[in-house]
Amino acid sequence: MPDDPAVVKRILRAELRERRRNMPAHERELATEGFTARLQELVGSTDARSLSCYLSMPSEPDTRPFVNWAEARGIRVLFPVTRDDGLLDWTVGEAQTERLGPTGVPEAEGDLLGPMAINDVDLIIVPAAAVDATGMRLGWGRGYFDKTLGSMGKCPPVYAVVFDGEFVESVPREVHDQPVNGVVTPTRIVAF
Repeated sequence: MPDDPAVVKRILRAELRERRRNMPAHERELATEGFTARLQELVGSTDARSLSCYLSMPSEPDTRPFVNWAEARGIRVLFPVTRDDGLLDWTVGEAQTERLGPTGVPEAEGDLLGPMAINDVDLIIVPAAAVDATGMRLGWGRGYFDKTLGSMGKCPPVYAVVFDGEFVESVPREVHDQPVNGVVTPTRIVAF
């Protein structure tokens, strides 16, 4: 195994992408039910009245049923919108419409609220390739969430969403990487 954390990350991400692509549909459906229930529990335990959550790609843990549940209960949900400068804008979305952003990731459409809008939420839900037992998150390599979380003065709890097998003993770490406060899998919530 190489010593360079960036190389190790690329190898690990490729393995995780392949594993996600090969997940059977029935396992994905069961996982979606689990993610939705665990995320609902998390909102209840944190008493969040506003949150940010990403829109999932087909291979990622499906966040849409959870987002629909939150919005139906009057919880304000901010969605990330990528910018050319590597930062994230935020929107509440309009009429549940979405488009593919410049990086190929689904993004909600709506009025942009600017990068600072994230400072007003009670809970942040982020995607991840893997999370380790210390709370270190391995993202997908573009650094959007690391930059956002690293720039926040007062950050609310941040939870990454991964499949059970992606909660691992350790992930490679670089200086810019930001840890999370907890992880949500289909079967459990772990706070660090």
